[in-house]
Amino acid sequence: MGMKVRQPEGLAPLLSQESFEKLQGIMYVRHFEKGSCLFWEGDAANHLYYIMDGRVRTTKSADNGRTLTLYLHQQGDLIGQMDPFQDSVHNFSAEVTEDVQVGVIQRKDLEVLLWQNSDLAIEFMKWMGLMHRLTQTKFRDLIMFGKTGALCSLLIRLSNSYGKEIEDGIIIDLKINNTELADMIGATRESVNRMLSELKKDNVIYNQHGHMVIKDIAYLREVCHCENCPKEVCRM
Repeated sequence: MGMKVRQPEGLAPLLSQESFEKLQGIMYVRHFEKGSCLFWEGDAANHLYYIMDGRVRTTKSADNGRTLTLYLHQQGDLIGQMDPFQDSVHNFSAEVTEDVQVGVIQRKDLEVLLWQNSDLAIEFMKWMGLMHRLTQTKFRDLIMFGKTGALCSLLIRLSNSYGKEIEDGIIIDLKINNTELADMIGATRESVNRMLSELKKDNVIYNQHGHMVIKDIAYLREVCHCENCPKEVCRM
């Protein structure tokens, strides 16, 4: 049975090959093990990290002690908070969920490169704009249509980032438990259990060997009032 993989392409849609090679020229490679952090919330934002291999999740600490998972990042993604030509700090943490190899970009080196290359500067601004859109749509999910809407939007994002088309739907090629889903929408595990049970009863989703399969993605789009954002925005 044929399966079509649908993966986000990270920087590929934003940078020309020439610009990427220039960016690659100022990277130095580092390895981080699962369970470690690339940076913590509040650290000086002096570096960006290009994921060559592995996976990273970015998280935000809440006042009540809970942690909200903002995004899941994988090969090809550029992560970090960078305000060229001014000092800033990270307002989220980056936790390694699978041994990772990253290309580290120092702010001072990036600033010189942006000064020297106007095309790269414009493309880098596109990346910064995309990061802002990702944040805006994430908060839209969390605020506008309740926990059920946020969960439905999350499932759509997972299908765009890790989905494989099979005969009767889209299988999420990433094992993820209900506690992790809850951390992504600021809900409790119990409420996520209840919402997923309702979706299964309505024949919208089902489980297959530990992986979730979405049978009726149109239903999810209706519940979360999907705005048909491009795949590079509607992603994990």
